[in-house]
Amino acid sequence: MAANSAFCIEGVVTAILPQTGLYRVRLANGHELLAHLTGLSRRNVTLAAGEKVNLELSPFDLSVGRIRSEEK
Repeated sequence: MAANSAFCIEGVVTAILPQTGLYRVRLANGHELLAHLTGLSRRNVTLAAGEKVNLELSPFDLSVGRIRSEEK
């Protein structure tokens, strides 16, 4: 499989886990997963419950994702 075989999907932040930098995100199909912010976004972006986000998921582990950017 190619190194960049990750795919993007939209989700909604449902919970912010305290002091871990992790967010619980619900996808359109009802599946919930853990996600974290990427790179410098950790310092510049603050998310609240109910916000829409773009996630990057690996086909190898669908329970964890990376939040790429916010939907405005």
